[in-house]
Amino acid sequence: MSLPPLATVADLNTHLQTTLPTDQAELAIRRASARVRNYTRQILTLVADDTADVEGGDRILRVPQRPLIVDDDHPLTVVELGDFGAIDLTLTEDVDYTRLGNELTRGHPSHWGTRTMGWPYSRVRGVWAPRVRLTYSHGYAEIPDDIVDVVLDLASVNVTNVKGLRSEAIDDYQVTYATETVGNARLTKDHKAELRGYRGGLTSLRLS
Repeated sequence: MSLPPLATVADLNTHLQTTLPTDQAELAIRRASARVRNYTRQILTLVADDTADVEGGDRILRVPQRPLIVDDDHPLTVVELGDFGAIDLTLTEDVDYTRLGNELTRGHPSHWGTRTMGWPYSRVRGVWAPRVRLTYSHGYAEIPDDIVDVVLDLASVNVTNVKGLRSEAIDDYQVTYATETVGNARLTKDHKAELRGYRGGLTSLRLS
């Protein structure tokens, strides 16, 4: 499934104060969006009811794609997967785990003999099963401005240096491009600093 761009053609035209051919602008934005997603390891745009199997085995489980969205229209389903034919267990928030931001914390049992906070008995109390299946919604309905700024900056380079030249001259006018703009536009240190807060772990961007 193709992912939607992180900025629009209208955004890029406004940013450059010109009107680009639509195909050229769309390609530049698509390539810039891919750079940002590859660096952050995040889809960023809103995805509803995505399903992912994640590694457990610790007390805190961090959802792979952020931000986690949970409301009446976007329920969260958490299932501990049983090993070797064992029964899967669907968990209940504030009974089996607590949620804070993008983190799910497996609870300790309140007392022996119940499934509350730590079932089943064969596992270490308060630790997630080795594999957990999440069905959840994540991302931004509206892409944050600082992400859009980076995408537009990269896309601008893609359309102003489409041939990947290090320098070019027209009559008496000459322009030299920065090293990072040669070929496909690359993220600079400043770009990475802007995006660092959005960066996730080593997860796949493929939708289920």
